[in-house]
Amino acid sequence: MNKINFRIFLVAIVICLGTFNYASAQSSLQNVSSINVDDLSDQQITQLLQQAQNSGLSDSQLLQQAQARGMSAAEVQKLQTRIQAIENKATGRNPRTATDSLANDDNADNSKTGRRLNYKPDSLDTAITRKDIFENLRPKIFGADLFKNKNSSFEPNLKLATPVNYIVGPDDQLNINVYGSSLVNWKLEVSPEGNINIPGAGILNVSGRTIEQVTTLIKNKLSSNNYAIGRGTSVQVSLGNIRSIKVIIVGQVQKPGTYTLPSLATVFNALYASGGPTDNGSFRQIEVIRNNRVIRHLDVYDFLVRGDQKDNISLQDQDIVRVPTYRTRVQLVGQIKIPALFEVLPGENLDNILTYAGGFTDTAYTARIKVSQISDQQRRITDVLEADYKNYVPLRGDKFTIESIINRFENRVTIKGAVFRPGEFELQNGLTLKQLIENAAGLKEDAFTDRGTITRLKPDNSTEIIGFNVKDVINKIVSIPLQREDIVNISSIFDLRDKYVVTINGSVRKPGKFVFSENMKVEDLILKAGGFAEGASTKRIEVARRVSDADPTSRNSSVSQVFSVNIDGQLRPAEANFVLNPFDIVSVYTLPGFEKQKTVKVEGEVMYPGSYTIKSKNEKISDLVARAGGLTASADVEGGSLKRDNIAILGVDKNKADTTALALERKNEFNRLKRTYKDSTSTIDTQQRNNYVGIELEKILKAPGSKNDLLLEDGDILRVPKQQQVVRVNGQVLYPSAVVFDKSKSFNDFVSNAGGYGPDALRRGAYVVYPNGTVKGTRKFLFFNVHPDVRPGSEVYVPKKPASKGNSAQTIIGLTTGLASLGAIILGVLSLRK
Repeated sequence: MNKINFRIFLVAIVICLGTFNYASAQSSLQNVSSINVDDLSDQQITQLLQQAQNSGLSDSQLLQQAQARGMSAAEVQKLQTRIQAIENKATGRNPRTATDSLANDDNADNSKTGRRLNYKPDSLDTAITRKDIFENLRPKIFGADLFKNKNSSFEPNLKLATPVNYIVGPDDQLNINVYGSSLVNWKLEVSPEGNINIPGAGILNVSGRTIEQVTTLIKNKLSSNNYAIGRGTSVQVSLGNIRSIKVIIVGQVQKPGTYTLPSLATVFNALYASGGPTDNGSFRQIEVIRNNRVIRHLDVYDFLVRGDQKDNISLQDQDIVRVPTYRTRVQLVGQIKIPALFEVLPGENLDNILTYAGGFTDTAYTARIKVSQISDQQRRITDVLEADYKNYVPLRGDKFTIESIINRFENRVTIKGAVFRPGEFELQNGLTLKQLIENAAGLKEDAFTDRGTITRLKPDNSTEIIGFNVKDVINKIVSIPLQREDIVNISSIFDLRDKYVVTINGSVRKPGKFVFSENMKVEDLILKAGGFAEGASTKRIEVARRVSDADPTSRNSSVSQVFSVNIDGQLRPAEANFVLNPFDIVSVYTLPGFEKQKTVKVEGEVMYPGSYTIKSKNEKISDLVARAGGLTASADVEGGSLKRDNIAILGVDKNKADTTALALERKNEFNRLKRTYKDSTSTIDTQQRNNYVGIELEKILKAPGSKNDLLLEDGDILRVPKQQQVVRVNGQVLYPSAVVFDKSKSFNDFVSNAGGYGPDALRRGAYVVYPNGTVKGTRKFLFFNVHPDVRPGSEVYVPKKPASKGNSAQTIIGLTTGLASLGAIILGVLSLRK
């Protein structure tokens, strides 16, 4: 029974502790109803988003928590708009409208942050462990960061020279060094009674005296004991191991209590050890109490603003550091260098608080400051003019808002376009358009002088266009006075027309488009193009020119004007050189008899494989085999193939062929086989098959010059393989593999040797790729599939069924139509027999 009661008691304690922790966590999550979103910077919003992301919260959950913590609906809407603006700026998206509801945002997918969007209430553990994400949004207390910074501990430097005003006490260790005529070194510890025992000299009381006074006492003590102090013997006294002291810290601190500190510790050391003042603690009236009497007041602002530590005194044993509550605190927001909450002492004015805040930012409007004051049961707005900053006494709860200057210029005019120094200029009294052009260093040579424009701001902030003749302004025929925010635009002649270019094609080293220049001749353009290419003809160069007067009513109207030009091969200048116009197209042709060497390649089972240059235009495959020394004994003549990449000859672009998907499917199948067999050396020819010309090499060699004997083209590759003994079976089969060829096996036998058809196999689409590159597919006869023959070295490929579109009606119609056709055939046969 006692054990049961003890267990119940333990459970009760755990529950109480959990409830206390939960309540503590909830109380630490302070109300955010006082937060004004307009006062928050983009950096604060960004930090809020980052902390929410680290806590696993989506944007909608963040807004819901803000609303649950007391933020008004209007401020939540502002926060949502600010969040969207920052995220859109980061991702480059168009901002959503501010009317998007929280419910819609719950269902949205936050693609930027990847945070989950389903809101779940905080559990007990989460509420206890999660850091308050809204902490950075609350106004900062000036000076609070001093004691929260983990990088600064205010630890006393124990390696410094002993201060002369250090008060010696029990547990201190004194190092006494006697040198000169006498040599001795003592390390003596101060007893609890405050005494030290000097060997040969006796006991000396040192407690409560400064290190300087103790040094004098020790010298006198040694002199009275026959030490020649001052007559050839000297004494040096320093502090060895220092004692610890007990300091009591009370009041509005994070962790009040009694602290054990080094005897060199100051008030700052004690405050840091206790976590510093709380949100309600004073930073400016911290008391140091010794022997029931306040001996010093510490103002942290003296250290923060001026680096003054005159009141940061050393503490003694049993000193009390008391942090009272603040009396008056005001807030500065807006265009101030240190926006925060500031404590105000009696006798201080607004100008003092501005000094603590570091002064105004560069864009601050300093003529007046708006003050939100507490007036009885409500607030009211007061304006403080700049002349009254030193006279205004801040009151409890004042909130000072420093606004930005207006993004507006009182004396700005702008000039753009064809002037040497475009930009913004001062609107001086009586400034005219001609004077502005002169201030901009004048017109450029390419300025369009027939017309310019002035975009003028009307009194209602709408704009109007005022045109002017630039030449008349320059020649002082007209004088146009300028107004604030006028924008003058003077165009360049090049801005008002297409860019003039000429084009050269054909047998030049660098064909392409070039910038047109006046009096450019054909020879000049050829020089720009790097000169003639090898084999270029200098005769019959054509120049095609645009036509602007074609007859639209005539079917035979010209679309271009073509000139034939003969030029000197050395591009020497002559009076008769043809002058080009903008957009002319020059074509340089090759000499009629010029031919570049064309090479072909022979691979595989020939006597001399390698590359060969085509000798004549009518050279054929049989001629190439003969030049290669003929076939070897192990050559598979039926498997000979011709690979041809010339698109102009084949009429097929292999990069856009329908076999792209098939080649990818074959590659995936091959990779799967490699993983199955753990083979890292095998490779697959992923080249698409439509660049192979199906040839019958055996017939070509038996009848050279026949229609099967093709003419050779540049880049052709003739490949003669060895005798093949296997057949590859790939695609939608259960176990793709290589099967030994056997004449007695049919198409389905080879598929069966590869495990049979897969569940997604398209049987009627199966085909065979023969070694020579030709392909034969499955034919249909009634309801039967007629598969092609299989030869050694072939590849049997079974494609995949297309994705079902669920059109069962068309399938049924197709089946019924087929059955009807079959019935008609059977009836016809029976009728003929009768």
